[in-house]
Amino acid sequence: MRDEFLDPSGDRLDANDALDEVGLRPRRLDEFVGQRELKEKLSIVLQAARARGEAVDHLLFAGPPGLGKTTLSVIIAAEMGTRLHVTSGPALERAGDLAAILTKLEPGDVLFIDEIHRLSRTVEEILYPAMEDFQIDIVVGKGPAASSIRLTLPRFTLVGATTRTGMITGPLRDRFGLVARLEYYDTDELTSIVSRAASILGFDIDATGSHEIARRSRGTPRIANRLLRRVRDFAEVGGLVKIDGDTADRGLAVFGVDGAGLDKSDRQLLSAICQQFSGGPVGLSTLAIAVGEQPETVEDVYEPFLIQRGFLARTPRGRVALASAWQHLGLPLPDGGPPALF
Repeated sequence: MRDEFLDPSGDRLDANDALDEVGLRPRRLDEFVGQRELKEKLSIVLQAARARGEAVDHLLFAGPPGLGKTTLSVIIAAEMGTRLHVTSGPALERAGDLAAILTKLEPGDVLFIDEIHRLSRTVEEILYPAMEDFQIDIVVGKGPAASSIRLTLPRFTLVGATTRTGMITGPLRDRFGLVARLEYYDTDELTSIVSRAASILGFDIDATGSHEIARRSRGTPRIANRLLRRVRDFAEVGGLVKIDGDTADRGLAVFGVDGAGLDKSDRQLLSAICQQFSGGPVGLSTLAIAVGEQPETVEDVYEPFLIQRGFLARTPRGRVALASAWQHLGLPLPDGGPPALF
């Protein structure tokens, strides 16, 4: 069994402990910005569990990276006054890895499993009785002398996070009491997040500066906080004491983030489709080779935002650049307009 699962401090965190060096994560539900519908549901679930003196039902959060799934698990533990244990699906390679964590849980503790869709089938089978009956079976010995011991677990809360809901098996998904999907944030919500983060980091930013960073953050708080740090670096090196809209614009330009939130890699991908392949259609593998990336990276990292912003389309014949992509890159549209989608 691996050492990280035998070390009591390796995967166990106080919900009040900072999970990053600057402590930008909110610790209470009323501090969490955005996801209004989900917050309302969670508030009801948490209040009911506290009133009954029980552990919160198991929860599954789905959605793109950076929207707050891990932060919500921290908040749940903090609101319930319990401890948070953190692990991930790929880290649980064997049934013994999961058993080591489960047997260390105390009543009401929150176990957060990130990328839960990547659990192996063997580990997932162990998780079923733990979630339903709060019991696990451990096999002791090998061969004819092997025997099974059933251990009773304290009632705990499992919080799962996934970026690919479709890869969660039906039996696992059905064992969660609440399945919720996190949505992208609007600019006003991200502006509030940026302003709050700037206050925590201890530097001055006005409303125009916060808005400029927010609108280029792809609807994602994690990206907003990252861009904020880079603009802060730009301002500090330039001897500026306050970040306004112009400072944010110049700082983001230095780091290659344009007005639409596209970075150098995004523009390189669009440029390859428009210039090398005349707007498409072009196959995923061919496009990946042209930009020097793995097909999975192109499909999972770059394409979703470009599709959402209307720069790119996936068609049965391949990827096609839309008219807005040509305009954004400052390229003339081909004769007859962009390629047909079908």
